[in-house]
Amino acid sequence: MSTRAMPYHCPYCADEDLRPHGERHGDWECRSCLRAFRLSFIGQLNPATIPGRREA
Repeated sequence: MSTRAMPYHCPYCADEDLRPHGERHGDWECRSCLRAFRLSFIGQLNPATIPGRREA
């Protein structure tokens, strides 16, 4: 995984005109809807704790 992964679509308007916002990693701005947002990785899910999930 790269140190600076890029989102492909704005989570608000789905446009593709995204640019890094400021100096903080994970901050992005959409030039279409003029919103700034932050993306961050929370962690991995444990498949055994997901209700209704069947083993493959």
